[in-house]
Amino acid sequence: MGVDPRTDLSESLLTVPQEIVRIAALPQVRSGEAWLRAQEPQFAAWQLELSRIAGPPFGETARGEWLTSLFQQLGLENVHMDEVGNVLGLRPGAGTHCIALSAHLDTVFPAGTPLNVRQHGSRLFGPGISDNGAGVIALLAIASALRTCNIPHALPILFLGNVGEEGEGDLRGMRHIFSASRFKDLILQTLVLDGAGSDTIVAQALGSRRFEVIVRGPGGHSWSDFGAPNPILVLARAMHEFAQTTIPSSPKTTFNIGVIRGGTSVNSIPESASMRVDIRSTSMAEMQRLESALRLALDHAIREESRVTMERRGITQRRQFGLNSEVVPIGNRPAGELDSNSRILQVMLAVDAHLGNAAYIQRASTDANIPLSLGREAIAIGGGGIGGGAHTLQEWFDCVGRDLGLKRILLALLALAGVGQ
Repeated sequence: MGVDPRTDLSESLLTVPQEIVRIAALPQVRSGEAWLRAQEPQFAAWQLELSRIAGPPFGETARGEWLTSLFQQLGLENVHMDEVGNVLGLRPGAGTHCIALSAHLDTVFPAGTPLNVRQHGSRLFGPGISDNGAGVIALLAIASALRTCNIPHALPILFLGNVGEEGEGDLRGMRHIFSASRFKDLILQTLVLDGAGSDTIVAQALGSRRFEVIVRGPGGHSWSDFGAPNPILVLARAMHEFAQTTIPSSPKTTFNIGVIRGGTSVNSIPESASMRVDIRSTSMAEMQRLESALRLALDHAIREESRVTMERRGITQRRQFGLNSEVVPIGNRPAGELDSNSRILQVMLAVDAHLGNAAYIQRASTDANIPLSLGREAIAIGGGGIGGGAHTLQEWFDCVGRDLGLKRILLALLALAGVGQ
């Protein structure tokens, strides 16, 4: 990887807490913190503007164009939208390796969702206003402060507005960055900005696997074709058996059946039925075990429905009567965990100690899953302020306290990128 340009000999003698104190005392940094506090009206205006642009899964283009324009206005270099819709901009520095600062552009809300975005005092309201309006605005705020206050840093900083974090987006934006972009081997650490708040550090990646289970049959009329196999009953049997699967308390493991579809009318035997299943665990092995249990339950359910159909029709030769099933993966988020001695975690803890900010380390599913699963250094933190009602139409964000979150991000980013004497 070559010589790390972040530190000179004098800096290398400092502990991480001492380094944070030194950086925080620099005149440009102090000016930057004051500027961030004074710019809250602009940040709130940007957040309202962004939230009025729909950002459904796989429909982030309009938001990407909005962010591209602002990246250009803020003086970032090589601003562009990549093949999957990620928006990238670079603040140059010494060397080819860089620090990434990212925030996802998408929301959980489908296309056509009413966006009743509004402000009452310090509170902003609207779908996606906090998740991830708060993260995107923090990304812009930091880029603005670095430029306006001429804050120095050694390594280049990659500003990234990525797509596909929510739901079936399946982290596709971050996957692309770490598998196919020119930065895939150049990012030393990734600081992910996700949602509001200043009280968490996501350093452990919660893995998940998601499936659509589809059962198909011949269908028919509820009276004249009674006895034909019923895909909904197959799903019901499979759900019942799968729900009996033993779940360990450690490592923590969960499952959920969140969507069920099927049928056309009350007097029709459906030709197909489906369910969507979410499996999560801190252990990849446990996720594999539950996936196997799901598939086994489905096989048992088809055999049992076939047996019942044979009995009703007086058939002795074993048949499946056109029943078939399919388990389609619709999400696969890898698990991972940051080394407790990693530089990015030590920097974040030192920043919080310096600011007197109480934050706790937690496990969650974020864009940080991708670099963490690859053994790369990454954490996810909030963009400051307070948020609530995430993933609902009643979502809100309170701007009070945003300055603490921005100060926290700025100090951590500068410590990672390096600031000379």
